[in-house]
Parts: sequence; structure tokens; C-alpha cells
Amino acid sequence: MTHWPKSYPLALLIALMALLPVGVLFSLAQDNAQLFDTHNLRVLGNTLLLVVLTIIGSVLIGVPLAFLTAYVHMPFKRFWLIILAAPLALPSYIGAFAMYFSFGQGGEIENVLGITTPPINGLWGSALVMSLYTYPFVMMTTRSTLLSLDASLVNAARTLGLSLAASLWRVVLPRVVNSVAAGALLAALYALSDFGTPAIMGLDTFTRVIFVEYNAFGLSQAAMLSLQLMVIVCLILFIESRISGATERPGKHLSLFPARWQRNLMLLATLPVVFMAIVLPLAIFTLWLVREGAGEFDLSYAWNSAHASFIAAIVAVLLAIPVANAAIAGKAGRFMERITYFGFGVPGIVMGTALVYVGLQLPALYQTLSLLVMAYVLRFLPLAVGSVRSTAENIDSGLVKAARVLGASPREAFMRITLPLTLRGMIAGAALVFLEAMRELPATLMLGPTGFETLATYMWRVYEAGYFGRAAVPGLLLVLLSGVGLILMLSGERKAQFTVNEDDRTPC
Repeated sequence: MTHWPKSYPLALLIALMALLPVGVLFSLAQDNAQLFDTHNLRVLGNTLLLVVLTIIGSVLIGVPLAFLTAYVHMPFKRFWLIILAAPLALPSYIGAFAMYFSFGQGGEIENVLGITTPPINGLWGSALVMSLYTYPFVMMTTRSTLLSLDASLVNAARTLGLSLAASLWRVVLPRVVNSVAAGALLAALYALSDFGTPAIMGLDTFTRVIFVEYNAFGLSQAAMLSLQLMVIVCLILFIESRISGATERPGKHLSLFPARWQRNLMLLATLPVVFMAIVLPLAIFTLWLVREGAGEFDLSYAWNSAHASFIAAIVAVLLAIPVANAAIAGKAGRFMERITYFGFGVPGIVMGTALVYVGLQLPALYQTLSLLVMAYVLRFLPLAVGSVRSTAENIDSGLVKAARVLGASPREAFMRITLPLTLRGMIAGAALVFLEAMRELPATLMLGPTGFETLATYMWRVYEAGYFGRAAVPGLLLVLLSGVGLILMLSGERKAQFTVNEDDRTPC
């Protein structure tokens, strides 16, 4: 479409905005910030240990569940997949909040059941929470590859005398290693960027220490730590970009276990994970709601969250349109689109640190809603770009060409043909940006106007004050919103992945 290259200048400007945080951090970190002192090395060690343990935990949980959801023929398969993918949509600090105040001496489990449990905190507590809320990355990427494999490979191995376990180990697993690695690296990125979980669990990682330095007015040191964190993030992104998934074509589907085993097997494998990641937080927040009511919760907190997130969603979609159009137009546009994805890789705490400095240099922006919305847009713009581009790519170019032949200008053809047909993608992208912005914690803590409380920041305030019972309403509202986000995320998965024809199943 000849009018799309005209979006290049605007797309380039938007792409360069995504690089703003790094440029700001470099200029801010030129002071006497310490790079390799003892404290920083300890923080680096804690962060890397958390990442490694999260990778191990997410793989140990995600891979077996991927095999079960892909290869076990069971009733209500869509329901099981939604339940097992649900932790991906929940902010991990919801789980950290519930587990921190449930386990240990004086925890809610002891108060209600009289059972003393070991505390969940520190490195191991953070790793447990991270594993429970990142394993769906591994499960979904691995499952997608498993569904593409042909059961005849396993049947041939069985014919040659290998047991089922040996066949899976020697035939199937080597073909899904790349997918497992891709999901594990996504889990690692999540662990690197998350602020709420290590902060609640009392673990000094980069995100927590950056926030402490910011509160202590050590902006230069916070910037230096942010740059170190970005180096690790970029390294993982580079490794992830070098991993390619499976390219095999799907054949006969595999069913691993006799029907009579399937229900018990699924329950045995999933109940502990579902209980810890979903049931326990819901139960704890419901208990607090029943016991203490709404407390001092003000509906303005929900309004503030919705108001800021709605503005960010609208702005993100408006900026996504030229970027998506440029990406479809040619290679230069695709490169600009990739640059915008850099903002999504920037942890919220890093984005907050950079934009705090921007606000200090431009007092008219400091602690304003505009600066907070800017942080949301820079972080979550790729969600809108991806939705708009995927919809626009499916538009028949002949429609626009016909409009041009009939005398429509490029602008008129875009407004009357392209825009209406991409409206669905725009709405989906706006919804995803809205939901992510509603849950964003560190950037909101650092950039929100004075007295501007959202659902996420209110939970943080009651945690700091020790009035954890008051977190019931915002916690349950965030869970509800996360459920909506989960529906949006799973809506893109083809129905064929949920319902496999019985004739295509080959028992092993």
C-alpha cells in the first residue's frame, strides 16, 4: 500500500522514544556511582541465583505439564489448559503477598488450622513464587512444539524395543529442547524484572535495591544498578533470539496413557500447583475480606488505576498504528517495530528510574499523570503494536488498491478501509495495555502523582504498614482483572489445539 511508507518518520520517532530510558540512565550514571563494591556484588549474586532457581523450577513444573496437556486425552481439555495457564496472567506479587502472610509462625495457616508451617521468604521463597508464576511460559512453548510432533516417531521407537519413558527421553525430548529453553528464558526475564516478589520476600535483588536507592535520593547509584540490570536483560534477550523452535509438521497425535488413568494422573500432577498459585491466594484474600471487610479501601484507588491505564491504552494504540503500518511496508519499518519492543524488555523499576530523572529536568512533568502514562506507554506499546500489525497483515491489499483506483486518496483509503478492518486488533491491543498498566507496581510507585494511589500501590502501602488484611479488595480486583487478561491471551490459540480429533490419536 503506497501510503504506508509515509508513516516511516513518525514510526522512527516512536521507535527512538523506546530508547529514551537507556540514554537517560547513561547520562545519569556518570557521577560517582559505585559499580563493583561488595554490596553490588552481593545483589548481583542474589539476582543471578534467583534467575537460575526460577529457570530450574519453571522447567521442572512446566515440562511435565506440557506433556500432560499435549498428550493426555482428557475431558474438559480447554478448562485444564486455562487453569494451568492462569498463573501467567496473575501478577506474582499477589502470590508473594498471600504466601508471605500465610506461612511461618503466626501466619494465616497457623491462625486458621493450628498448623505451624515453615516461613516462605528470602531467596527460596522468591524462587518458589517465581517458579509458580512463570512455569506457564515453559508449558505453553513446549506444548506448542509437542503438538507438532508425529506420534509415529514414538511408535517406531517402541517397536524397536524402547520403553515409553525411554522413547520420550530419546525421541521426543531432544525435539523440544529449544522450546523448553525459549520458555525458560522468558521465565528468567520475568524474574529479572519483577520488583514486588523479591521486595515482599525480603531478598535484595537489583529491582529491590534500585527502589531503595531511589527512596534514599541515590539516583545516580540507582541508574548504575539499572544499567547493570539492563546488561543482563539484553544478554538474555540475545540468547533468546538465537533459539529457534521446532519446524516439524504435525502428524498423528499421541495419546500416552489409558483412559482410566487420565483423570487421576491430571489431578495428581496439577492440584499442588493450582493450589499454591491460584487457590491459596484467592482463599487468603477472601478470608481477609470476610474477617476485616473492605477496611479503608477507597473506590478512588480503582478509579485511579482505570483512569491512568485507559489513557495509556488509547495513547499506545494511536502510536501503534504508524509503527504497525511501517512494519508491514518494508524491512526498515520492521526494524523500527523491533526497536519499540526494547521498551517491553525494560523492567518497570528501570523505566521508573529513567523517567524520574526526566521529570526532575522538566519540572512541569514531575509527579504528574502524564509522566506515569508515558511510562506505561513506553513499556507496553509492543502489546498494541503486535495486535494491530497481526490484524492489518490479514487485510486484503486488493481492497485498498480498489479504493485508490476509484479515486480515494491514501488518507481516505486508510480511514475508510484499513482503519475499520484493524479496529478489532486495536481494541485487543488496548485491552492488553490497559490490563498490564493496571497491574504495574514499581513504575507507579515511583512516578505517580502525590497522593495518587492505585490498586497495586495500595497493596504495597498496606504491606509496608503491616496491615495485610486491607489488601483483600485490591487483591481480589487484580485477580479478576487478570482473569480477563488470561481470556485475551488464550483467545489467539486455535481451537484445533484444544480439541484434537479422536481419529488422529495413536495410542502408545
